[in-house]
Order: sequence, then structure tokens, then C-alpha cells
Amino acid sequence: MRRSFESVRAVLAGALLLAACGGDADAPVAASAGEAAASADAAVPRSEPARAASEDRAATAARPGIGGRTRELVNPDGETVVLAYYDLAGLTPPFDAWMQNDARISMARPIDKQAQRGIVRAELEAAVAAARGVGALRISLHANLSDYDPSYGEFTVRALAPSSIVTFDGFKQQISLRFSNGLAAQTWRVPEAEAQLIRDKVGPFQNAMLEVLVRITEVQPTPGGGGTLITEIIEYELRAEPSGDRLARIRVAAE
Repeated sequence: MRRSFESVRAVLAGALLLAACGGDADAPVAASAGEAAASADAAVPRSEPARAASEDRAATAARPGIGGRTRELVNPDGETVVLAYYDLAGLTPPFDAWMQNDARISMARPIDKQAQRGIVRAELEAAVAAARGVGALRISLHANLSDYDPSYGEFTVRALAPSSIVTFDGFKQQISLRFSNGLAAQTWRVPEAEAQLIRDKVGPFQNAMLEVLVRITEVQPTPGGGGTLITEIIEYELRAEPSGDRLARIRVAAE
């Protein structure tokens, strides 16, 4: 197995997070000229961070994931996403196959193997229970930001393109994540008067990080194991690297 079950135990210890809100709790939402440029798309009050956090929760609750699921995972590891996928797909996890790859069982003395199997199975069952009800993910990505296009008055956040795939590996399986509304979400419109300040912040290599909130709308199993999560981007935040300056916070209109 690529990794041990340490991350599963971490799930039991609290790696599954219920995020109360996104972004900085104490900073005004519009903290830069770049944000002002994106204000038409962001629809977030500039001087009311508490209200913005409340709107985040309301927006997520109003747009639950598949099957009405509203639980949110924040930057989950691969094993946690695999466990959530099995719940979303209504499939029974192959515990026996996974247990064969656990070193605590394979390396145990024959007399101790059965006891170790019981321990590992109990951990897996508890981890699956902890991953139930997940309908949203909040993940960090390199934005792969384009240069500014003055003819269209926009940057392109290429990490959100319809062709983009985010992969999670766990238990020797791979779960892929795709964006159903990437075509709309990847466009970041900015007035030309503000574009140069943004370019100065991200530098010549367009260094920017992306925090994106998505809801899961569809599950597509793959023959032989693994599968694909089809997601809808609800909102995202762009920050310059390495400064961490917030460039924009953009809420994507529901389709």
C-alpha cells in the first residue's frame, strides 16, 4: 500500500472537519485593489466580515451536495476522499482487500494476526462512519493563472478549467474530481485599470494560490475500482504567493 493507515486514524482523531466559514475571520473582505476589481463577481460586503461568513454558510446550506449532503471536508487526504466516495456511491468498502495491505497485520506473528484484523477493521468501520454525509470539499490548488488579456478584460484561472482533474489516491485506488461549471468559474474579470496592480502582486510567473469550495453533484464509478466526483464550484479565493495577499474572492453564480 502506498501509505499506512495513519491517515485513517487521523480521521478518527478529527481530521474530518466541519468548517464554520471560509477566509480570514478578522480581515475585511476587500483587502486589496484586486478584490475591488472582482467585486462585481464576488458579491461580498467589503466591511462586514461576520456577515460574509454568515453568507458563506447560507450559500453552502442552500446548495447541498448529492443526496442533500451538507458536510464539508477541508483539504482532505486521499484515504478520506476514498471513504467519502464509497458513501456517496452507495458502495460497500472492500475492507478485506484493504486489510491485506496493512503492515500491522502482514507483519504480525501468526498468533496475533486475528487480533490485529479486528483492530484494523474497527478503525476502518469507524472511519467510514466519520466520512458519511459529505457533500462539499474545500481544497487548495495552484491557480495556474494566465496573464491578463486586455481584449477581454480578464484573467483565466486555468486550474478551474473544464478539462482540469484533481486526483486523490488512497487504498491503492484513485478518485478524480472534475468541475462541471469550470468554463464559467475560470473567468476572472478585472478592469484594465486594476490589472497592473494584480500583475505586480503575482509577479512574472503568475504565482497565485486558490482556495475553492465545491459541492458534489454526481458520482461516476470506474470499473476496477475508484471513480470520479463531478462537482460544482460555489466560490473561490485567490491569493498571491508567497505574500499571501488576497487578490479576489469570487462567488460563482448557480446554473
